[in-house]
Parts: sequence; structure tokens; C-alpha cells
Amino acid sequence: MGEQDRDDTVLKGRHRAMWASGDYAAVAAEVIPALGPVLVEACGVRAGQRVLDVAAGSGNAAIPAALAGADVVASDLTPELLEIGRADAAARGAELEWRTADAEALPFGDAAFDVVLSCVGVMFAPHHREAAGELVRVCRPGGTIGLVSWTPEGFIGQMFAAMKPYAPPPPPGAQPPPLWGDPGHVAGLLGDRVEELAAVRRTVRIDRFGKPAEFRDFFKERYGPTITAYRNLGGDPERAAALDEALDDLARRHDLGGGAMEWEYLLVTARKRG
Repeated sequence: MGEQDRDDTVLKGRHRAMWASGDYAAVAAEVIPALGPVLVEACGVRAGQRVLDVAAGSGNAAIPAALAGADVVASDLTPELLEIGRADAAARGAELEWRTADAEALPFGDAAFDVVLSCVGVMFAPHHREAAGELVRVCRPGGTIGLVSWTPEGFIGQMFAAMKPYAPPPPPGAQPPPLWGDPGHVAGLLGDRVEELAAVRRTVRIDRFGKPAEFRDFFKERYGPTITAYRNLGGDPERAAALDEALDDLARRHDLGGGAMEWEYLLVTARKRG
């Protein structure tokens, strides 16, 4: 194994551990449950189609796709999230396959799926071009690629900017996740391998939190990137207090009243060239 391969293995191990920490499934189920069905509808998923959900987490999009009658594979780097999704799917009467997989090296054949989608998932793969290449590769000619990604200007993009001074430095070559919410960036990643590309900014209403401190504490306990930022502080109470205030201020600035917020995302659909 070369040095680059070893570095990549370490990086992916850290990503797995980050998303296994806390309780991302609670974030998906309690905060943003609407996003998966939005993406499934935008991709026109229907019975009989072969669908791949990349970086599926606990199945926010994969389970609705399966309930629509599609033949679905949910893939994710973090097996702990897949286990939660498997139990949720069984409880909801959804049948689908769960596979541990790296979004930058998917273990599927070329042109294997009619629809390839990802709901605020593939955006967290560190190497954007490699991940985009895999999305296109496993989609059949004429098939649909669909993505939901947080925008740089929206709430989650701003949250990552607020956490950046406190988080570990990104590894060499890794790109910021919210870039996937920039239409120009996504168009550049997919290039001329797709056609009929549509990118629309939308918002999802969040009313899970009554006040800023509730949002901060929820993410501090459950959201892997936020947990990692706090752990990076090494127990420094002053820096922890500063990060607390940065997150509280973010929530205050987005408060529409009573704790409700609108979080912006980019919905992308495209057709793979035949």
C-alpha cells in the first residue's frame, strides 16, 4: 500500500468515526425528514426502477424510494447508520438492500442503476471530482442523477463557516462540503457527461427547536461534524464558550419567530447522456 492509499484509508476511517458519533439518524428523522421524499419525487422514482442512494445514512431518501416501489440499494461509508436504517425500513414495511460503500469508489458496475441520488450525503465525500465521477459511472445512459445539498449561503453552509475556526484542519485535497450547493460547482463536476441539468434553490422549514440553545445542544450531542469541532477544543472552556455563542448567534439570526427557521438547499437533477 502506497503512502497516498494509507492516507486515504486514514481519512475515510476518520469520516466513518465522525458520522458514527452522536446520532445522525435523529437529525435525519427529527430535523430534515422532508428532504428525502422531496428528492425522490424530483427524480420521478417509480416502481420497477433500480435506484442507488449514495451516502444514504439511515435512509432518508432510500426508504421513500423503496416505498414508491423501486428496487433500491442504500450505500454508506458508515455501517452504524445503515443498521439504524435497516431497522427503520423494516418498521415501515420497506424492502431494500443496505451496502457499506465509499462514495468515491462505489462497488457497483457501470450503468447499473436507472436513478442515482444523494440527499445531503455525497456532498461530504472529501474529493468532489472522484465522487461525482462515481455518480455518473454507475448511472445508465438516459438515467437520472438527483442531489440535495446544503448551499454555502444557507444555514448549514454558514454553520460550517462558524465552526471552521474551531474544527480540525481539513486534510490536503479535501474540498468544503457546501460547494456542492453551488450550481456552478456541480455543473463543473458533472460536465458534459450529463444533459438537462436543473439546479433550483429551495428551503426546508425547521421548527424542531424552540430557541437557539436547543438547536446548539441538539447538534452538539448528535451531529458528527459539530461533535468533532467541540472535541478538537481539547476541553478549553473559553473556546467552547465561543463556539457555543457562534452557534447561538447563527440560530438567532435565522429565527423567523418561535424558533422556526428556513434552511436553504440546492436541488439538482440531470440526465446522463446516452
